[in-house]
Amino acid sequence: MLSLGWLKRNLKGDPAIWTVIISLTLLSILCVYSAVSGKAYLIKAGDTEYFLFKHIVLLFLGLLATWVAHNINYIYYARLSRLLLLLSVPLLIYTFLWGAKINGAARWINIPLINQSFQPSDLAKLALIANLASMLAKRQEDIEDVKKTLYPLLGWCSVICGLIALSDLSTALLLFMTCVVIMLIGRVPFKQIATLIVVVSTALVIGLAAGDRLDTAISRMANWWGIVTEQIPFNDLSYQAQQALLSVFKGGFWGTGLAGSQQRHFLPAADSDYIFAVLIEEHGLKIGIVVLLAYLVLLYRGMVIASRSDRAFGGLLSVGLSFGLVIQAMINMGVVVGLFPVTGQPLPLLSMGGTSLLFTGLSLGIILSVSRGDLSEEVSEGNQLR
Repeated sequence: MLSLGWLKRNLKGDPAIWTVIISLTLLSILCVYSAVSGKAYLIKAGDTEYFLFKHIVLLFLGLLATWVAHNINYIYYARLSRLLLLLSVPLLIYTFLWGAKINGAARWINIPLINQSFQPSDLAKLALIANLASMLAKRQEDIEDVKKTLYPLLGWCSVICGLIALSDLSTALLLFMTCVVIMLIGRVPFKQIATLIVVVSTALVIGLAAGDRLDTAISRMANWWGIVTEQIPFNDLSYQAQQALLSVFKGGFWGTGLAGSQQRHFLPAADSDYIFAVLIEEHGLKIGIVVLLAYLVLLYRGMVIASRSDRAFGGLLSVGLSFGLVIQAMINMGVVVGLFPVTGQPLPLLSMGGTSLLFTGLSLGIILSVSRGDLSEEVSEGNQLR
């Protein structure tokens, strides 16, 4: 067994965040193993071990990404963010024009050699958050200068969010919300933030209208409004909403027990977008509340790390990444219980996935790196953020 000393030597940084990561990872293995039974029956003749093994490998790669990222001085991510941001633009355009379509959305690029799909929006999210934190950290003394602060923020946020909105409006909206939070923490004047909200909102509308998800977005919004106002009978709800609500109802407070879910055979994306529905059905609302609290702990610790950081870049980076992960989790859980429209957002650390697990691991690793403080005192902040 792993000793406490080994854990302290190798898992550095905030212990509460490490506890959340490891706990949700172990829970993910149980939930995915149960949720993939329907997919295994259709694709692999009932071989659930195939998907379980694949998921464990992806979880391991995500944890490895976390461990590697948390051992790197977070200052170096400022340099890398601009390069990744420049790379994201052509990747997002290529994905929209020639990417693989799943459920009518072109969000993935297939990587032939490893037979794995790659979602460029995951890369774009991480790059924009890191670059935004870097830009604001450099401009703290000139934060009210429109040319130095507002114009670069407007340009990058509009381009990235608009391109993502072409095929994934929910991801674009969540990223936009995260950017606004970073700017609020970064002391950007409210007038500049209001201007950015107007301009980026226009870019989102243009991206949605020019993309391939406009009809889907309208349909999902109408269906969700029917749930909220109780104007649509249960039988007229969308298939996803019906099955998710049935899962929650059958699970109740105590749950049906491990592998006791019936709706897992009918839920679309039971192992990814609707993994929380399977979790509640099998383990009950009590575990659902624990999972919710785990994400809130992650957000709280991210904010504490930001408040203790001695560099503006580290604080803004921790706020942006922790808020982005937790708001995504809240939206996913809210969709399951009917609080939000269907979005197609995976549940960080719990859902089965490829690049989503990898970039979630990288984000958590960077937050942990900030929590460790500066790893190289002789490197000045000004040189690294240049």
